[in-house]
Amino acid sequence: MAVPLRDRLFYIYFLSMKTYLFTLSLAVFWSLLTPSFGVAQDIVAGKEKAAVCASCHGADGNAVLPIYPNLAGQSWRYLYIQLKDFKEGRRHNNTMSPLAASLSREDMINIANYFAAQPVKANPYVPDEGKMKLGKAKADETLCSMCHLGEFKGQNEIPRVAGQQYDYVMEQLRNFKSRTRTNDAGNMTSVAQTLSEADMDNLANYIVSLR
Repeated sequence: MAVPLRDRLFYIYFLSMKTYLFTLSLAVFWSLLTPSFGVAQDIVAGKEKAAVCASCHGADGNAVLPIYPNLAGQSWRYLYIQLKDFKEGRRHNNTMSPLAASLSREDMINIANYFAAQPVKANPYVPDEGKMKLGKAKADETLCSMCHLGEFKGQNEIPRVAGQQYDYVMEQLRNFKSRTRTNDAGNMTSVAQTLSEADMDNLANYIVSLR
């Protein structure tokens, strides 16, 4: 018995929709597993442009010396904003300011995406256990996780500080307190005013201990 044309067309439509939905689901699945093509391009371009950064921050964004910050695992947006602030004078450093001055917007995006994609290595610094406990108590008191989130892994414009370099953390806390660093919308500047040198030492020991 011949199948009516309407039924045949419906069957063809059903198969085409089934194929479309399967293809769409597959595309969504792979998009969750892999970076977008644009980001992947940025990472490749950023690796070459970040070569000049290696002498201080390490080729993979894990700092060579504790006076320099780890860049690996930071959000790309935080890194981009810091480079932009160095370039435009909202943040100052004798090394970074002149380096950033020569970077284009595309350069900064590429470099930021490259370092954001790098895995974080364990910090070799051995924190003081007593100071770690005091640092955690101070972090809870000052509500640090409200911005830096749980485990201090950061978000968007807020940096990851978990496992950061002890010397660098101390320097930045002092800079916020003395207002020699002010590109923080006032949040860290306000918090730092409440911290003593001992508080900063305790916080830095706690932060370094996080992974």
